[in-house]
Amino acid sequence: MESSSNPFVKRIAAIAISALLFVFAWVHRPVRASASRSLVADGKFNFIRYELPTLPGPQQKVRRVNPSLANISGWISAVGAAIALNDIDGDGLPNDVCYVDTRTDQVIVEPAPGTPARYRAFTLDPSPLRVDQQTVAPMGCLPGDFDEDGRIDLLVYYWGRTPIIFLNRYEAKQQESLSTASFQPVELVPDGGKWFTNAAILADLDGDGHADILVGNYFPDGAEILNSNSSHVEHMQDSMSHAFNGGGKHFLLWQPPKPGVPVVFREVTPEIQVGNYQPASPSMREDILHGWTLAAAAADLNGDLLPEVYIANDFGPDRLLENLSRPGELKFRLLVGKRSFFMPKSKVLGRDSFKGMGAEFADINGDGRLDILVSNITDEFALEESNFAFISTNSRLADESGYAQFQDQSEELGISRSGWSWDIKAADFDNDGKLEIVQATGFLNSANSQQGIDRWPELHEIAMGNDVLLQHPKQWHRFQGSDALSYHNSTPFYVQDDSGRYEDVSQEIGLSHQYAGRGIAVADVDGNGLLDFAIANQWGTSEFYKNASKTPGASLTLKLLLPTDPAKRQFRVVDSAAGQVPGSPAIGACADIRLPDGKLLVEQVDGGNGHSGKSSFELHFGLGAQPASLEYPVELKWRSRDGQMRSRKLALAAGRYSIVLGE
Repeated sequence: MESSSNPFVKRIAAIAISALLFVFAWVHRPVRASASRSLVADGKFNFIRYELPTLPGPQQKVRRVNPSLANISGWISAVGAAIALNDIDGDGLPNDVCYVDTRTDQVIVEPAPGTPARYRAFTLDPSPLRVDQQTVAPMGCLPGDFDEDGRIDLLVYYWGRTPIIFLNRYEAKQQESLSTASFQPVELVPDGGKWFTNAAILADLDGDGHADILVGNYFPDGAEILNSNSSHVEHMQDSMSHAFNGGGKHFLLWQPPKPGVPVVFREVTPEIQVGNYQPASPSMREDILHGWTLAAAAADLNGDLLPEVYIANDFGPDRLLENLSRPGELKFRLLVGKRSFFMPKSKVLGRDSFKGMGAEFADINGDGRLDILVSNITDEFALEESNFAFISTNSRLADESGYAQFQDQSEELGISRSGWSWDIKAADFDNDGKLEIVQATGFLNSANSQQGIDRWPELHEIAMGNDVLLQHPKQWHRFQGSDALSYHNSTPFYVQDDSGRYEDVSQEIGLSHQYAGRGIAVADVDGNGLLDFAIANQWGTSEFYKNASKTPGASLTLKLLLPTDPAKRQFRVVDSAAGQVPGSPAIGACADIRLPDGKLLVEQVDGGNGHSGKSSFELHFGLGAQPASLEYPVELKWRSRDGQMRSRKLALAAGRYSIVLGE
């Protein structure tokens, strides 16, 4: 008998292969470097922590849910905390906070801590629109100039209904201060319906010069998840790795306003080319657009000023959509990565089976091209999956065979594991020209004063169970408010060393963490050239971290605006000392800056990328230790209101500038 058919030989071979894979995984495991103190010794990463206020109202620690979901009410109650930093009161600085406090289900607006008390904290009131507090809960706050009048409005999205746009009607000369009365609530979708939204972003999807809206839902549209009096039996995901029975993705294109209707968006169904991907379900479109979405992001990856879209899905593959649209018509091509011999299928772009919780576009390796960061569940000895760092490997978005040219390098970069992770943001907090990375982590804290029962063993059993049973809530183990899952996670703060590898220095800089985090927002709230950030916490006090770096480099901040006044459409560069400049945020506009050493820094105006954290619209570039008088070549690219691609080159010194992208 030949040795190849000998069971003993096969067993030895299997053991050898397993051992080889174990060694490979061990060598590439994320390790805590010994240089952490040197990375923070000079005080360049120093933050002052503030707590955001809690306004009066009945408090809760777990939601009312459909009776069929009662045994997993803690699981169902695990999302909703959200935060945004932006210029809501129109004073020229992104020093206002909009956040969802899950304990009271209030959407609160207040001045950022540590900034002047320009008005008192208040809540957004949706009346006279109907919001049933027994079956509806807010999930996020998306800033944007939806009616293009130059003022920042707020789109609030929910579980249990369609989003509401709160139009900003504040006039500093007419009103004493910003307040609830400053906002006019209008329906985004007039016909209504029951959506369960956990992702919403702004992007000029069709290239007509106006920002559109992408809404990503989690539970199926029309469900009754939060109706505790419902007799309808709800279903969970139908797979832990390939679930396509989630909520819809809604693409809403900006339309000219109508008489008596100040803001209009038209929902369209996009055409989607499949390319190299073979859908797992019979219906290709249901497969692609009905994942359980927790995050979304948009950015132009190939230089045509049409934003590509990344959709991060729970329980299955994420989606990268190449944008092939034209004004009024949406068309995308689904892109997936190409698997190499040593690359697990689950770490190939578009073929993953993980739990996409957050997404961010940023140039991580400093090659002048945007990469993709994705948060997943990465608890050691638990669901030890992997965060993703999909690094661009070519200036072309896809190769000749149609495969996306991105490769996951999270292990090599040291950011593959961090806990049960949600929002992820990359920003230059010390202005040295390299990006740091911060994540919100944690899942389920006990609602009681005690620690609660750790339910990881039960979750393991569910995760390894039969998918046929998974969609039935009665087959799940108990996950209620008194239980706990990944309650111990810290808030990772990754700093890049000279080799390009990242290290978590959160302990060294005293970044406290008492709650389960969800959303992260980044902004320079006081205009001092240092980026601050805020974290929205689930069932706990949300936090603001003021940047007090002791040894920062210089920085250049750009506020890119499209003109709102027909009589003032000329291109203008205005120093921040000149005060507020009217205009509408140029969502998707690009800026490239060349440093003296030849390094290219790239940024795009972010329309709310991520899970539930929305950063400001300003572009921030850390310049390092450079002479104050030095001017840097800057190239701007944008689409004007008529959809035309435009560009402009200029030279700017360090500082803050508002730039009107006119003719």
